[in-house]
Order: sequence, then structure tokens, then C-alpha cells
Amino acid sequence: MRGNYDSQVAYQSLLIQDQIFAIDIGATNIKFSHVNELGVLVRGVRRRPTPYPCSPARLVEFLEERIVRSGCRRVGVGFPGEFRDGHVVLPGNLSRPGGVATEKDPQLDALWRGYPLENELREKCGRDVRVVNDATMAALGCIEGIGTELVLTLGTGLGLALAVDGKLEKVRDVGAEIFRDGKTYDQSIGERARSLDDEHWIPTLVVIVEQFAKEFSASTVHLAGGNARRVVPSEFDHLPFRVVINGNEAPMRGAARLFAT
Repeated sequence: MRGNYDSQVAYQSLLIQDQIFAIDIGATNIKFSHVNELGVLVRGVRRRPTPYPCSPARLVEFLEERIVRSGCRRVGVGFPGEFRDGHVVLPGNLSRPGGVATEKDPQLDALWRGYPLENELREKCGRDVRVVNDATMAALGCIEGIGTELVLTLGTGLGLALAVDGKLEKVRDVGAEIFRDGKTYDQSIGERARSLDDEHWIPTLVVIVEQFAKEFSASTVHLAGGNARRVVPSEFDHLPFRVVINGNEAPMRGAARLFAT
């Protein structure tokens, strides 16, 4: 009987190793899940508050513990700021010592700029870790591969990704850009804005969707992230392009596509 038990444990361990550990870093919460190679969730999504002040060292320590515990050999990570070639370009809201309601800390911001997050996680955890911008990872879980597809992630702030015929294009991080009345896109359409003025949140979103769709000549706009569930598709019926509402699991699905051959 003991031999059968040990064999079952070994088999389960191999199954877990072949899964992909998906991590979606947000300015408010960090979400974790196991997915298979097709991006199907094997376990439910778990959430933990993002640790603040969130220095690179603190975030790596926070993630390392969970990555090693996951048992997975492959890890896909979405980072909530501009990220390129394994390095942080802009840290977004992670440079705010107390979260989105606090001002940016120049010293914390400087620690993040140029930080080799992908390599640090690989060395600390001994896993195949791949890191991209969080909107990019959500886009991988949304796009259909036809025409010009714009992906907007609605959460603590606003993220943007773009794909043309299934190929992701490099785009800027728009969250910190000024939208109107001196407020950034993060401030205008993020969770705090929604919670303070829910009545005007949808009309503001419609304007933003139309604006970016026009800028990028999008034939389809995907809405993802936690607040996408608050959107009614009929709000966009008057627009000359498709608007697709995706679930909050899009980044989890996208993590698997980071390892697609």
C-alpha cells in the first residue's frame, strides 16, 4: 500500500511540475494560479495584497516563496508597468510607497528603473520565469489573431496592449499619461475613480475606448481585468468596431502562451 501511495504522490508531483504557475502583479493585489499548457485553470485564482512599500527586493522575496512552493517548473509573470527585455522600464504604481493613494517616491522609483526582474526571479527560484507587462499577458489570453486588436485592462489603473494579426506590438504604458482635467488615465478610469463616482465611470470608459481604438485603428477592442465584469456590452453598440468583454482570468490564460512553441 505504501508503494502505491508513493507512486501516486510522485505522479501528482510530475503533473504539477508540467503546469505553469501564473502570476498577475497588480497595484492592489497579486493573483496566482496553476494553468495547463492550453491556459486552462487547474486551480482557482488566489489573491494576496501587494506588499508596500514595494521595493524590488521585497517583491522578489514575496514571489520567490510562492513560486518555489508552487512546484511548477515554468512561471509566467505580468508586471504592472512598462517592461522590456527582462528589465523594468517604468514601475507604474509600485513606486508609490503606500499604494495608489500615495505620491511617487523618487528613490523607490529609481530602484525599479532598469531592474532585471526576470533574471532575478530565475536565479532565486531556479525556474524558467518569463515576465512581461501585465496588459501584454492579459492580451495573450484574449486575442483572436485576426486584424488589429486592442486590449485594455481595467483594474487599479489602465493597461494597454496591441496585437496585429496575432502578433503583439510594442506600445507605450498609458496609465500615467494625462487624460483630461489634469488627471491621468489611471486616476480617471482606475478602481478608485469607479468607487468614488460609479455613475460617470462607464461614460468615461466609452470615451477612452473610442479614443484609443481610433488612435490604433483597432477592429476589435478587448476589455479585461477585474473591472471588465462591471461593463455592459451594449454600452458600445454605437461604435464602429467590436468590443469583447473578457473575464478576469485572461492574464492567467496568457501566462501559458508565454511558453507556446
